[in-house]
Amino acid sequence: MSSICLQQALSAATKNIASPSARIDAETLLMYILKKNRAYLYAYPEGILSEEQHSAYQQLIDLRIAGHPVAYLTGKREFWSMQLQVTPDTLIPRPHSECIIEVILNKFAPHTTLNILELGAGSGAIACAIAHEKPNWHITSGDISLSALQIAINNSQLFKLNNINFIHSDWFQAISKEKKFDLIVSNPPYIAANDPHLKCGDLRFEPQNALVGGLHGHESLQHIIQHSHEYLTDNGCLVLEHGFQQRTIVMGMMHAAGYSEIHCTQDTQGLDRVTLGTYSST
Repeated sequence: MSSICLQQALSAATKNIASPSARIDAETLLMYILKKNRAYLYAYPEGILSEEQHSAYQQLIDLRIAGHPVAYLTGKREFWSMQLQVTPDTLIPRPHSECIIEVILNKFAPHTTLNILELGAGSGAIACAIAHEKPNWHITSGDISLSALQIAINNSQLFKLNNINFIHSDWFQAISKEKKFDLIVSNPPYIAANDPHLKCGDLRFEPQNALVGGLHGHESLQHIIQHSHEYLTDNGCLVLEHGFQQRTIVMGMMHAAGYSEIHCTQDTQGLDRVTLGTYSST
């Protein structure tokens, strides 16, 4: 195999990757192979790849061309300024999900101590972000997938977050009603089973049980909304991420379940993404 410099390798990879983010993908994968940052790529464009590096890089590029997500190829994805471990057992954290963290931090006074339940830990992105920002908050985070839970635990240990208790639970199944929470948060599956987007892009490779929210896409949301008040303190809050077209149905379900002060927040793209409601027993 003839020698090739970084600039040549990046140019060839960028041409072959059919994605709007082709250049970023090519750079990210090369940084992963070289264990260098982006500044290094720009500073040494004429640097030569060894045959071993070039071969490893080409293997990753071929997988990316086949559609495999960059996050699964590198095993990591940034969320809330944290480099989290991800695998095909977990969803890939999306930037728009950071809206959940912002909603929660803006809702409560800075020095409040909260008891939080997260339903659907996944990679642990949401729980870890909250725990990192609020070390005095106590978080219980459950998931039905033992494989996903292990990734979440790994991420919490990576950032030395000791205020999260991860548990194996199918939604509320392993949660005692004796223990009440000030806040329940979830980014549940909310895509309809027949949605054509499931056959496109990264979604093809992500765990379908973490994406599909039933036939119509809102069954998981409905289950959480209908049962959450049983686990909340008086005036406790429910915060849910949902599809950008599900605002009306989610707000309607919350209202029907007895929630008040219901409002929806938009993500960084201006799309309806997170709905919050408060439950009072009086």
